Amino acid sequence: MEVILLENIENLGSLGEKVSVKSGFARNYLVPHGKAKMATAANMAEFESRRAELEKAAAEAKTAGEARQQAIEAIGNIEITAKVGTEGKLFGSIGTADIADAITAAGHEVEKREVRLPEGAIRTTGEHQIDIHLYTDIDTTVTVVITGAV
Repeated sequence: MEVILLENIENLGSLGEKVSVKSGFARNYLVPHGKAKMATAANMAEFESRRAELEKAAAEAKTAGEARQQAIEAIGNIEITAKVGTEGKLFGSIGTADIADAITAAGHEVEKREVRLPEGAIRTTGEHQIDIHLYTDIDTTVTVVITGAV
């Protein structure tokens, strides 16, 4: 199924591209969320008339993402205290929500869906490098220091 993208979508394409996707992905996600329109002649003409407006919105979102990136990099280390056992292993784990809450408490709004933990939740104390995905091409790294409390 052919769709026209109305915004940049990671691993799919950028604004204005005509891409072929599976019909379920288009019907259930892209179109209902306003990220794409079906590639008909009428929708192509409508898109071309709105192209400047959509490009301006995408540029503003990218600028905001870059500003957030600089602000988050200026934080330095984020400290999280958690209960630990005698071997330095946590009771439970530190997940994306905990990290997002800690960064938000430090003064910069981050949603849990923006925190990337490719190896899963953190289960040990110490310093951990965490990736934060702010926009399509904008990522930053934050050092999270987990200290133990008995």
